[in-house]
Amino acid sequence: MLHVNNITIRMEGRVLIEDASFALPPKTRMGVVGRNGTGKSTLFKAITGDISPDQGEIRIKKGARIGAVAQEAPGGPISILDFVLQADKERQSLLLRAETAMDPTEIADIQTRLQDIEAHSAEARASTILAGLRFDTAAQSRPCSDFSGGWRMRAALAAILFSKPDLLLLDEPTNYLDLEGAIWLENHLRKYAGAALIVSHDRDLLNQSVHKIAHLANKRIRTFEGGYDDFQRLLAEKQRLDMAMMAKQEEQRRKMQTFVDRFRYSAAKAKQAQSRIKMMEKMQPVATLVQNPVAPFDLPDPQKPMAPPIIRLEEADVGYEYDNPVLRDLNLSIQADDRIGLLGQNGEGKSTFAKLLSGKLNVMAGKKYQHKKLQIAYFAQHQLDVLDHNLTPLDHIMELMPDATEAQRRARLGRFGLGFDQAETKTKDLSGGEKARLLLNLICFSGPHLLILDEPTNHLDMDSRLALADALDAYSGAILLISHDRSLIERCIERLWLVKDGSVQPYNGDMDEYKQLVLKKDRKQKSKNKPPKKVEQRKITASEREGLAPIRRNIERLEKEINRLTAGINNIDSALASPDLYERDPAQAMEFNRKRSRAIERLNMLEEQTLAEMEKLEKLQN
Repeated sequence: MLHVNNITIRMEGRVLIEDASFALPPKTRMGVVGRNGTGKSTLFKAITGDISPDQGEIRIKKGARIGAVAQEAPGGPISILDFVLQADKERQSLLLRAETAMDPTEIADIQTRLQDIEAHSAEARASTILAGLRFDTAAQSRPCSDFSGGWRMRAALAAILFSKPDLLLLDEPTNYLDLEGAIWLENHLRKYAGAALIVSHDRDLLNQSVHKIAHLANKRIRTFEGGYDDFQRLLAEKQRLDMAMMAKQEEQRRKMQTFVDRFRYSAAKAKQAQSRIKMMEKMQPVATLVQNPVAPFDLPDPQKPMAPPIIRLEEADVGYEYDNPVLRDLNLSIQADDRIGLLGQNGEGKSTFAKLLSGKLNVMAGKKYQHKKLQIAYFAQHQLDVLDHNLTPLDHIMELMPDATEAQRRARLGRFGLGFDQAETKTKDLSGGEKARLLLNLICFSGPHLLILDEPTNHLDMDSRLALADALDAYSGAILLISHDRSLIERCIERLWLVKDGSVQPYNGDMDEYKQLVLKKDRKQKSKNKPPKKVEQRKITASEREGLAPIRRNIERLEKEINRLTAGINNIDSALASPDLYERDPAQAMEFNRKRSRAIERLNMLEEQTLAEMEKLEKLQN
């Protein structure tokens, strides 16, 4: 499906990828991993054709349909559902042709192809994908312009998945998803029938959804069978063997050099010495996979411990409109060393709860008790944009350390992995991971008692995520974590709370049980999209009446297709009525009969769909 042959790519004079090769067979899903800055996104752009390699070639199977999430999120007045439906270019093209086609043969071919690609079920399939990515029925009908950038990127992801390309290309697809969306995507990709290349730092996604791992390091690409855990094991074994081979080679070189030094100027041994010199010159150094250790995170512990609980809520309500709280009757407490993971779908109120704890929202009713000197650090992705982009990390830390020396300020930045070069780089030119490190450094400067983290691993590579997990393990204060990274939750969290139906309650299961709960709910949602049996049909609610317009449009489209198909069948019948057709051109007569049978079959199916849509419309109108 995809062949990358000996490519070299330079960016701004620096070689990112050199003489790299790998192949992606059909129906194979491959994850791409590597440290931030090694060139994963550059490789992705080369495959999509946005940039060209300086050397080598990238070949994709001729005629293969390629799908990649666009760099810009969709916008404008088009609804989310219609945007996703438009992603199937073939279906769109066939529907447009069906509106103008007059030739009976062309009409029959169009309708047959529409049947082959299951065009009649397109809306249901698109709706199911959007529901999996947490767009409810009402949200699917709203225009793209109503949504934030993150939600629009979800719609772009839904569109690509709906189009079912032969080669699916995804770059960090979980960055805009919550935990529930990440679980759904993981399950969806595992069943994906085409080939897929997925750049990701999500360990669970890579363990559950791919067949191979491509590791980008030291400008080269090496492939490994299996998921991420298999890759780590194989990488460690290869590294061990490489180190052993390197030690053996160095010992061999040392012995040859000793011989040369001893006998180089000996008439009897000079020829042998020269031979060994040539052998040493031809010896290729063993290329090892040893990488520099990742920069750590150093989270300062609270300076003064506090008596538990540090926060207590009693029958508390919180929200944004006084008479319409998002969360009600909260009765919870947080201890000084609690490690709590917050679960729940987007829109249920996780961020609202985090803002209540951090003091950004006040209770509407009930009580919230906390120590007067309680220090809270709140990390959220939107805060990365609050950083002054024209200041350097050194400028930012100077505001917190006005009396310190420059060496002390640099040392403080170094504790969060911001070295000499990054310290003097303007924030706008830092990578996403470097901005996250800077923000964590700033908000944790004084040693908070409670650390609230909302998706802290976005933009962090796998090794940096492990470094963050190490830092959270060592931190002695309380932690409230919202994350789509199940591995981070399983490692660092001891208690789970679930935000659901306007409340926050302890969740007694583990992450595996929660995953099964999410998938079970998705299966129920999928079955809900199927037409109900007559014995299960009930009076439609007022909210469902909003679906009248799309049903009417669908009936109108079906009736137009039926009229055109009927006209085509009539034309075929006229041609077949010619008395000399079978004698003059029997092959043409057989072809007409074959097309007539296919058209009749398609016509019957369209009439059944139209009848079902009319019954649905009638029930909604009653």
